[in-house]
Amino acid sequence: MQKKDLIMESYQKPQLTTSILWLMAISSGLVVANIYYNQPLLSLIASEFRTSQAAVSKIAMLTQVGYAAGLLLIVPLGDLLPRKRLIVIDFVLIIVSVLGMATSNSLILLYVFSFLIGLTGVIPQVFIPLTASLTHAEKRTQAIGLVMSGLLIGILGSRVISGWIGNLYGWRTVFYVAASLMLILWLLIIRKLPEVQPGYKGKYSSLMKSVFHYARTEPLLQAASLRGGLLFASFSAFWTSLIFLLAEAPFHGGSALAGSFGILGILGAIMAVFVGKLSKKFRANNFLTALLLVFILSWLIFGLYGHTYTGLVIGIIVLDVALQGAHIMNQSSIFSLHPQANNRINTVYMTTYFLGGALGTFLAGLGWQCMGWNGVIATGVGLSLLALFVHLTYYKKQEKVLVPDLEVV
Repeated sequence: MQKKDLIMESYQKPQLTTSILWLMAISSGLVVANIYYNQPLLSLIASEFRTSQAAVSKIAMLTQVGYAAGLLLIVPLGDLLPRKRLIVIDFVLIIVSVLGMATSNSLILLYVFSFLIGLTGVIPQVFIPLTASLTHAEKRTQAIGLVMSGLLIGILGSRVISGWIGNLYGWRTVFYVAASLMLILWLLIIRKLPEVQPGYKGKYSSLMKSVFHYARTEPLLQAASLRGGLLFASFSAFWTSLIFLLAEAPFHGGSALAGSFGILGILGAIMAVFVGKLSKKFRANNFLTALLLVFILSWLIFGLYGHTYTGLVIGIIVLDVALQGAHIMNQSSIFSLHPQANNRINTVYMTTYFLGGALGTFLAGLGWQCMGWNGVIATGVGLSLLALFVHLTYYKKQEKVLVPDLEVV
């Protein structure tokens, strides 16, 4: 396997200009937004199709399952195929999937196109390793941080946009607008993005074997993946269920209100940038422990004060700061393991991450159906405690290899 991992020394990498970096950051945000537009719209979709909240929650779950499948099957191709060609082809499939969602006339079709939106929406996870490979080591975390900021703002801002548009013009309009944005980005990428040749020589089967090899043999990658997946499961449990909580007393709100809370998520993501800078003052392992404890604290806030606006506002900010801080530290550390295999390393991490998200969405749907908001709280706390357990289990192994001085920008 190691013989297959060859870098083409004769190929000169293109320069990563500021404009290209911003194009990747903006594209990451808008592409990943497609995956999350559905969350504030679930009540509207349930009303149109006259189905239950549990049934429409499968839309969000299948989108995340599709994303995990795309991470596993498509993202590794970034080490095998020319990157721009891969991205351009994938964008065509994104446009088709989003338009399919907008025109679906049955719940089954919504399930199918939700899965396809997730499957094709993995472009950001090709951009992030591409950014890492084209950037000098001293600027790598800063560049990754910019693309990640676009990604995170897209995840959180999508809820605001879809909630407002859906409330005013209907949920289908959200996806028509999304398809138009994807078409514009596709044209810009064709024109602006440089071609980057792959660094791997071998067959797709060998490439996939190497993905599982890294998953089996790298303790730091295992710890980051499991920790990240469980945290995102807990995070997804909250955001999927929020629309159902807000529809009840004392809020009696709709998709616009649920979407508005996404603004707080954006604020949390921005604050996470400054929290990340604190990591330089602490041992990385200890700092991650602190972030996990803060994450658990957010669920205690939701449990005690989740039926008040103040409790939700404070809890969402705390939840997002802790998640985004841990996520950025996870990715910054794993990209130092095997620079020639960044796409495959990222595949392991992000596949686990979004499988966790799908699990959290599924469990939250069951929790809400059985116990209402208290069931969601139990789900979120349980998943958070599991993440802390995984972190402490790998603690000593991480001490030997974890990057001790990460600068998150």
